[in-house]
Amino acid sequence: MALGDTLNVLMILSIFGTLIAGFPVAFTLAGVALVWAGIGLALGAFDPSIFGALPSRIYGGAMTSVVLIAVPLFIFMGVMLERSRVAEELLDTMGKLFGNLRGGLGISVAVVGALMAASTGIIGATVITMGLLSLPTMLKRGYDPKLACGAISASGTLGQIIPPSIVLVILGVQISNAYVDAQRAVGNWSPEPVSIGDLFAGALIPGLLLVSLYIAYIIAVAFWKPDAAPTVPREEGEEGWFMFRKVMRALVPPVALIVAVLGSILMGIATPTEAASVGAVGATLLAGVRQVELGEVSAPVAGRKLHTRVLAFIDRGGRRPPIHAALALVVMLVLSGTMDLRVKRDVIPVDDAIAIGIALLACAVLAWGMLVSLLRVYRSGVLVSSMRSTMMVSAMVFVILIGATVFSLVFRGFGGEEMIHHVLSNMPGGLPTAIFIVMVVMFFLGFFLDWIEITFVVVPMVAPVLLQSDISPVWLGIMMAVNLQTSFLTPPFGFALFYLRGVAPEEVHTKSIYLGALPFVIIQLIGLGLLAVFPGLATWLPNVIYG
Repeated sequence: MALGDTLNVLMILSIFGTLIAGFPVAFTLAGVALVWAGIGLALGAFDPSIFGALPSRIYGGAMTSVVLIAVPLFIFMGVMLERSRVAEELLDTMGKLFGNLRGGLGISVAVVGALMAASTGIIGATVITMGLLSLPTMLKRGYDPKLACGAISASGTLGQIIPPSIVLVILGVQISNAYVDAQRAVGNWSPEPVSIGDLFAGALIPGLLLVSLYIAYIIAVAFWKPDAAPTVPREEGEEGWFMFRKVMRALVPPVALIVAVLGSILMGIATPTEAASVGAVGATLLAGVRQVELGEVSAPVAGRKLHTRVLAFIDRGGRRPPIHAALALVVMLVLSGTMDLRVKRDVIPVDDAIAIGIALLACAVLAWGMLVSLLRVYRSGVLVSSMRSTMMVSAMVFVILIGATVFSLVFRGFGGEEMIHHVLSNMPGGLPTAIFIVMVVMFFLGFFLDWIEITFVVVPMVAPVLLQSDISPVWLGIMMAVNLQTSFLTPPFGFALFYLRGVAPEEVHTKSIYLGALPFVIIQLIGLGLLAVFPGLATWLPNVIYG
């Protein structure tokens, strides 16, 4: 083994060791890489001139990336919806809708997990919310603690794979860059780009497949062991028209927002970044409506000061339902479904005066509703907490991106690309064995590392080599996404298990949480196997939509 290869292996082992020891990810990636770069420089195995590419990589790969702007926007959308307690109403309504079936509460948890995944995509918030609201109810109704904990943990991780997902945005950037590098390596200097929309479309069917497998398992347990998942009869009066109104009230706003965001991406009306902005605006409007319903906004009192009078004029509804905010939400959803939101068009039709007038009126309604909603979520404290959470998560992601860029440069400086290419190309059994080994390595890394580290460290190393073969980059990206989702459920460092442990009642033992997650880990692996055997699960829908 060459000296550069030896240093690469030692550097990777050092990074994994320091990460497991609990050091911050971003500083570990950059710091350890720089230390080993210094060692390599002293041994004559590293050329420091490679760091000349660092500013352009950071500037071009992060600061000027239009796609990565979607990350803070999707985070803000998810946090705002979580703060507006949409999940609480969904859980309560779905629990009553499916409660009289065997395993009905478990089914409702899976359904709500899928809906929250498509609207928020924040695993921690979803698991904590469902753990606080559903777990005590399921235990009170006689559910097996292992089944209840497993269903909540697994359903909360669906935000990894069901679009729009932050994971798919970041993974899509890595896969797209790797695909371009791989195609240029084999002589194709004009490869077809891989967009985030391709991954969103490719992840939709696998995500729904996992939801179906979860529900099938819960139903099977309910019929095999009726005492583990008993029925929950509805209370008197919760039938017919009352239940229909309750379901529509809980489902329509988040589903409409999901359709507006995801539909505009899949139909080519908007890019992921523009659709994320639609989601952020829609989530703010929905939160403005919800704050009044929750009684968390008090009417502004008119006074002599100018700013008090302005606030009183803007939000004259006080505790009454904000019709202007609700109307603005409807207008926003209609516009996002009918207008081309891509902002880089050179020609904008302005011939129809009536259409222009309607558009201006719609924009005025939207602006006024947005102003009222911002005022209400600000006065309730939701806006400040949402922006603070968005800033913290976004900063973490981008700092890790910078650290991973430093690591990638040092890895390449030691000849790491040639080493990975040699190892994977000489696997017995060829490409299928190489893909299998990569998936196994990513699965076991998920026991100790978060998906962000794996995405930024492992994917840029192996994807360019694998994509030099005749495989779909969308299929490979979805395979990796499903694999990364499993990392949230695998002990000892499965974050979904940690989140649930933090909010679970004292009578629920940690052993029950871990044992409850194991069947769902197996289901994840079954889904990954089906995706490997039937690549069309990931490639069919993108081919239908984008040709």
